[in-house]
Amino acid sequence: MIVSNATPLIYLAKVGKLDLLRIFGEVLIPEEVKIEVMDRGKAMKKLDAFEVEKAINDGWIKVLKTELVNVPVELHSGEKAVLSLAKKLGVEEVLVDEAPARVAAKLLGLKPRGTILVLFKALQKEKIDLDGFLEILNKMIEHGFRLREEVFVEAVRRARKS
Repeated sequence: MIVSNATPLIYLAKVGKLDLLRIFGEVLIPEEVKIEVMDRGKAMKKLDAFEVEKAINDGWIKVLKTELVNVPVELHSGEKAVLSLAKKLGVEEVLVDEAPARVAAKLLGLKPRGTILVLFKALQKEKIDLDGFLEILNKMIEHGFRLREEVFVEAVRRARKS
């Protein structure tokens, strides 16, 4: 089980690989993330929003309401809600990509994970092969997924070793 922020949902859905999140079993998102990804995305006719809606309707992504906890770092409402939901439910891992959210997660005793980790886990569990890993990573970048060059190089190096 993992609590996810918007970015992993959006980019995995954009490249048709949202189902890779199933490797965590249940995926939980706070209401704020649903509004950001699905409601606003559908209003803008974004295909990834409809993919997320399907996963919610299929029941493997669950939307929950939560009260916000005090977070020691300035965050977007969705990120704050992700950390709050994880703390409330006692879920250790949170899927967040932005550096401030990762820092806040650690300060709250949570384990921040990123979208690239999803690809590594999928590679390890043989849901994708090395070519698939590289293709998904490159497609996400083409769709605007931001990744520092050194992180990209390290991800490719690690994937080749897997």
